[in-house]
Amino acid sequence: MTALDPRPLTGEPVSLDLLNTRWMADGVRQDLLTGPEGLHIWLASNGLDRRFPADAAALEHVLSAREALAAAVGVPGGTAGIEGVNAVLDHGRIRATLTPEGPGEVAEFENPSWGAAWMAARDYLDLLRTAPDRIRGCAHEACILHFFDTSRNGTRRWCSMAACGNRAKASRHYAKAREV
Repeated sequence: MTALDPRPLTGEPVSLDLLNTRWMADGVRQDLLTGPEGLHIWLASNGLDRRFPADAAALEHVLSAREALAAAVGVPGGTAGIEGVNAVLDHGRIRATLTPEGPGEVAEFENPSWGAAWMAARDYLDLLRTAPDRIRGCAHEACILHFFDTSRNGTRRWCSMAACGNRAKASRHYAKAREV
């Protein structure tokens, strides 16, 4: 039985969900990926637990991917992010196939322990192809979470309106009340 995912934001595309394995709680940085147990929780949350191992080697590779993605998202187009993501992508490839349903693709890895890390890096490329301007960090100054803005007008600012959005509104209201 997989333990429950303790993170405040889940369900983002796998690349951003990997970044969200670090979050803030009561001013203290949390990290889901401190061991294979946390890796298993993350894999299960993304439907990858049956495809990829949750062992020490896979954890090391996923942590490398997380650092590469953090660099890429933090400084879009920056050398560190590009090199880091490419280093992860070097461990897998897409093989074109023909299936009874038509054309298909199969991801292949030099070592299965690279699978989840590679999938996260590949997902980031897909987000860049789709809408790079919609890859966002939460606008709340105390939040380190990321999301892919799927709002119709593309103006989402908060990882969660219920959490960070409400805190920001409450802070503004409190500041205005103190001015009076």
